[in-house]
Amino acid sequence: MPTQLTECLSCPRCLKVFNAKDQKPISLGCGHTVCQKCLINLLNKKCPNCQSEQSIITKSVEQLPVNYALLQLVGIAIPDKERPDTTQMTENKSLYESCKRYIEELAVHMKSISGDAKYEHGSTNSILSRPMQRKLVTLINSQLVEEEGRARAMRAARSLGERAVAELILQHQNPQQLSANLWAAVRARGCQFLGPAMQEEVLKLILLALVDGSALCRKVLVLFVVQKLEATFPQASKTAIGHVVQLLYRASCFKVTKKEEESSLMQLKEEFRTYESLRREHDSQVVQIAMEGGLRISPEQWSSLLYGDSNHKSHMQSIIDKLQTSESFTQSVNELMVVLQKTGDPAQLQSLKPHLQFLAMIDPSQDKQVPSWQNLEAILKTLKIVIDGLITYLNDYSHKKSDVLPVQNARYKTSMCRDFTTTRSCPRGINCSFAHSEEELERYGLFITLNYLSF
Repeated sequence: MPTQLTECLSCPRCLKVFNAKDQKPISLGCGHTVCQKCLINLLNKKCPNCQSEQSIITKSVEQLPVNYALLQLVGIAIPDKERPDTTQMTENKSLYESCKRYIEELAVHMKSISGDAKYEHGSTNSILSRPMQRKLVTLINSQLVEEEGRARAMRAARSLGERAVAELILQHQNPQQLSANLWAAVRARGCQFLGPAMQEEVLKLILLALVDGSALCRKVLVLFVVQKLEATFPQASKTAIGHVVQLLYRASCFKVTKKEEESSLMQLKEEFRTYESLRREHDSQVVQIAMEGGLRISPEQWSSLLYGDSNHKSHMQSIIDKLQTSESFTQSVNELMVVLQKTGDPAQLQSLKPHLQFLAMIDPSQDKQVPSWQNLEAILKTLKIVIDGLITYLNDYSHKKSDVLPVQNARYKTSMCRDFTTTRSCPRGINCSFAHSEEELERYGLFITLNYLSF
C-alpha cells in the first residue's frame, strides 16, 4: 500500500503519472499496478514490485485490460465506445463490464486526489477518511480478469463495508463523553490508565524491574514503581499502579509462578521485554476492553487518548485491524442499528442493514474460493449502495464537516497546554482548549487567520 495516496496515480517502476498513451495503468493479480510500457520491457514476466506468483503474466501485455478507474483519477475519462476490447473474453463479458463499471463509479469518490486537486502533507480533499481511501485503492487496483484479482476485490469490498459501519458509529458518538466512557470500562475490569506521560513511565519502570528475567511478587513490583515515581508523579498510589499491573496481567504479559504459602512471583514473558512490545500489548488490551464495552474509537482519537498527540494513528490502526474477527462486522452492524434507533435516524441509514449483512457474510480468509462473476457483481453493487449511503450522510447530516474542529473562541488552541508541556500529559485529553503539539498550533492558527481574513 502506498504511503501517500497520490502514489497510486503513477507507475512504481518509472515513476511517471499514468496516461492514456504509453503509461496506461495495468493492474496485476497481486494488486500492484504498473504502466504498460514498463511491463512490455520486463525481462521476467512478474510484477516488478513483489515478484509474487500471483503476478505472473501469462498472456501478452497488450491483452491485459487497462485500469480506466485510475485514468479517471488523473483526469482522463475515456468513453466506453472508445475503449479497445483487449480481454478477448467470450463468457461473462457483460458481468465483467458491470463489475468494472461499479468500481469506476466508486473511484469517483477519490477524484480529489488527482493531480489537479489540492494536496498537501499527505491529506486529500476527499470526504472519505484516509482508511476508507486506502481500502478503496486496494479495490481499484484489483485485476478482475485474474482469479486472484477477483478474490482480492471481494475481500476489499467486505473491508470497505466494515469500515463504513465503523465510521457511521463514530459519527453518532458524543466525543465529549468518549474519554469518560472508555476509562469507566477500563476501571470496571479492575484496570487503570494514568494518562499518557505517567503510563509510559510506569511501563518503563516495570521493564526496569523485570527486563532481565527477574521474578517479583506483585506487592514488591508495585512498591518499586511507586517509589521510583515519587519525585516526578507524587500522586501515584499503590492502588493505581496495581491496576496498571492488572492490565498487563489481563493481557497475559506475565509468567506467574505460584508458591505454597507465599505470594506468586511475576516474570515478564520474553517476548514482552522491550518497551515497544510491552506497549503494543498494553494498547491492544485497552482497545479490546473498549470493543467489549461497545465503544468504537477512531485511530486519531486513540492516539490522543493514549499518547496525548496525533503521531500514533498508524500504530493504533494496526492494533484495531489485528483485533477484528470474522464476527466483528456482524456485531458492528447490530451496534449501528441500536445507535440509529436511539437517534431517530434522519438519514434513514437503517435501510442499509440488509446490504451490510450481505457484505458481512463474505469470508475474509485468503484461501476462500474465488467468487463467481454473478456473486462479484452482486457484492460490488451492494458495496456501491453502502458507500453512496455513507457519502450522503457525511454530506448532509455529519457533525464532522471538516477535519478542523469548530473554533470556540478566537484563542482556541493558539497556545501550548501548560499541563502537557510540563508533564507530557493532560487530564482534559482531546477536550483541551490548548494545543498539544506544534502541528495543532499551526493548524488552528491558520484556520483562525483564514476566518478573520474572509470576514
